[in-house]
Amino acid sequence: MYIPALKTKYKEEIVPALMKEFGYKSIMQVPKLQKIVINQGVGQAIADKKLLEYGVKELSDIAGQKAVQTMSTKDISNFKLRKNMPIGIMVTLRTEKMYEFLERLISVALPRIRDFKGINSKLDGRGNYTLGITEQIIFPEIDLDKIAKIMGLQVTFVTSAGTDEEAMALLKHFGLPFKNNKNL
Repeated sequence: MYIPALKTKYKEEIVPALMKEFGYKSIMQVPKLQKIVINQGVGQAIADKKLLEYGVKELSDIAGQKAVQTMSTKDISNFKLRKNMPIGIMVTLRTEKMYEFLERLISVALPRIRDFKGINSKLDGRGNYTLGITEQIIFPEIDLDKIAKIMGLQVTFVTSAGTDEEAMALLKHFGLPFKNNKNL
């Protein structure tokens, strides 16, 4: 049976390193990556319904799993928005697909960003990290000839860590290329 390389790395290298770093008594205390949520807001879909179909296909290709449409929750007249109109796309990855996506993100997609100097290291206070990507074309699964519009997306890493410090250590051990904030 196939086991992703990052899953093996987590069990064999990251868990012992974090236990030593934070002084955990049990393996169960070590924070882990619970899920990765990829989200894309398609506000222009109000005017052009085809954008949503293209977005679902592209996000499904990137994630390796079928993406679903998200609906608006309320009416906003200034944006010509009605309740339950499709305005976004999301996909939630867990277990093997999550590790495979993370590996592709770190080793293939992020290095393809122009003038890449690392990602920001701002977490949400509860041990979760959201990475904003401005162009979906950094993923090799996207065919440049078939894209309708260049759109951004958010990748949220949900961890079981209680603090940002623990979550940051976990994500650094996985190999996410954070910027050094000393020179900011």
